[in-house]
Amino acid sequence: MPIWITQPAALQEHFAAKPTRIGLDTEFIRERTYWPQLALVQIAVGDEILLVDPLKPGINEALAPILADTSILKIMHSPSEDLVAFMHACKVVPKPLFDTQQAAALAGIGGGLGYQKLVEQLTGVTLAKGETRSDWLRRPLSPSQLEYAADDVRHLFAMHDALDGQLGQLGRREWLTEDAQRTIHNAEHEGLEPWPHLSMRSAQFLDRNAQRRLLRLLRWRDAYAREHDRPRSWILDNELAVAIARSNPADRDLLQAQLDAHPKAPRKLGDAVWTALSTPLADEDRAPDASVGETRDKQRLRKLQDAVAARSAELGLPDGVLASRRWLESLLDHGDWPDALSGWRRAALEPGLAPLLAAQD
Repeated sequence: MPIWITQPAALQEHFAAKPTRIGLDTEFIRERTYWPQLALVQIAVGDEILLVDPLKPGINEALAPILADTSILKIMHSPSEDLVAFMHACKVVPKPLFDTQQAAALAGIGGGLGYQKLVEQLTGVTLAKGETRSDWLRRPLSPSQLEYAADDVRHLFAMHDALDGQLGQLGRREWLTEDAQRTIHNAEHEGLEPWPHLSMRSAQFLDRNAQRRLLRLLRWRDAYAREHDRPRSWILDNELAVAIARSNPADRDLLQAQLDAHPKAPRKLGDAVWTALSTPLADEDRAPDASVGETRDKQRLRKLQDAVAARSAELGLPDGVLASRRWLESLLDHGDWPDALSGWRRAALEPGLAPLLAAQD
């Protein structure tokens, strides 16, 4: 039976004899906030499963040294958002990390496999899915919630044993370590996206001046959302941001009229929106052109994708693990290898891609 933990001393007692590894997961809510709200922490330690209530005073502070202890391996499944939740609540990111989803991909089992599916594939156990949309902030949690939460860490040790063994046979443990370090770094340095306009398809149809205005609005929106812990769409949704950037209202009154006509507009933030819109950014002239995708050489991109597919097949890796389309587009557009394609991925790809990249010059 899982053990419900509400006191820091009770948590510390279970770590009096330090383990070499723990299974770790969280439940969080992100519907009304920018940052994920940590609602429950599940820990498999030895033969026990701890369900830790982070809503209780002192719990997050007691969790922090456990998460930061580099002598304890943290086994998690697809933990990117969990790490951000820990960073926000506990001011620390769990390390070192063994990501069972990434391990399964590098072992050639499958890319992006969900926890339940991977558990069934590796252990033969079929897990229930009934609480995926639960309100994890309510108290008390129901018996079905508690059981579902415990299941999320109950099989992590068995999965770790199986996957680590396979990676060892393939000589790919260092690949996983490298990917885990990148995941940890991204969570620890989860800053503002410098060029948020690039992820918006509608930005491709704006001229360069309108793209600069959009960039100003999105940078302000994202910073405001982080500071006030509100979803970005609650501050300024993408559709309205593009409309304002395209129309370029000549003065504050015209902007307010545009805000008043939009049902989800931040009418009370009109002054802040106007200031953001009308204030040039120091680096906006260096912003990448969002419309480059319209002029990209699609034949060269296809050749890169084909080369990646061939190399993935040689390595027995699932599609998308070695290099995503987005990473290849960045490589093709800018000529520099993105961070996501550094390390073992670049070593695996560069011999085949270098001639194709040189051919575009």
